[in-house]
Amino acid sequence: MSTSTMADSNVSTSYLVRFTGKQRAEHLVTMVVFTMLCLTGLPQKFYGAAWAHRMVNLFGGIDAARWIHRFCGWTLALSTVVHFASALVTIAGRKTRLTMIPTKHDFDDAVATLKYYLGLRDHGPKYDRYDYKQKFEYWGLVMGNVIMVLTGIILIYPTVLARFLPGELVPAAKVAHSNEGLMAFLVITIWHIYNAHLNPDVFPFDTCIFTGKISRERMEHEHPLELERLEAEASRAGKAVAPHAEREVVG
Repeated sequence: MSTSTMADSNVSTSYLVRFTGKQRAEHLVTMVVFTMLCLTGLPQKFYGAAWAHRMVNLFGGIDAARWIHRFCGWTLALSTVVHFASALVTIAGRKTRLTMIPTKHDFDDAVATLKYYLGLRDHGPKYDRYDYKQKFEYWGLVMGNVIMVLTGIILIYPTVLARFLPGELVPAAKVAHSNEGLMAFLVITIWHIYNAHLNPDVFPFDTCIFTGKISRERMEHEHPLELERLEAEASRAGKAVAPHAEREVVG
């Protein structure tokens, strides 16, 4: 909804900045790289299928597809290193909370959600910065990245690594790389896209990770504990704007 439309209808909507520019850039890079890795990697796994041949031809042949795949793989490795280096610096400087670390409370929330879906509770759990599904998906992505990068390096330099490591690691890395890549593709296309875009609460498209902004209404519904904490911190500091979220009133 445009600003003018909202003003005409005398509707005032407040937004909070949920993701910084750096976080949005990291997501965009990961999204583009992951898509390219799937488009150039899956045809190599299913090389006997007709659609795989057509896909490879779109990239100019198998050699070009492999070079693009390796470039994206190195980009993924570099972005993962930069992400964790930046996170460690931020944590060491006590500039952020450990909001992505799973806790016992997340497992309690998962059980509470199951009870809610079964009609054993009259409401679902309240979430803070991230819910248990977002944390599990994040750490699944991290572990998947580590597996794909390590096995990918073995497959790029098989003869070099075989001088120092058992040669059996090369075929093992090929199986792990291939199957982990297929699992990552299925998890992202089924689990992530449903929760991020096809979920009835955000359908048809959640723009939050692209614009960085989330409405106060969604914060009250999806992250009420974070909203309460931010407003309490802002109140104690005597500020109108919470330290981790800027507020923009439109309309």
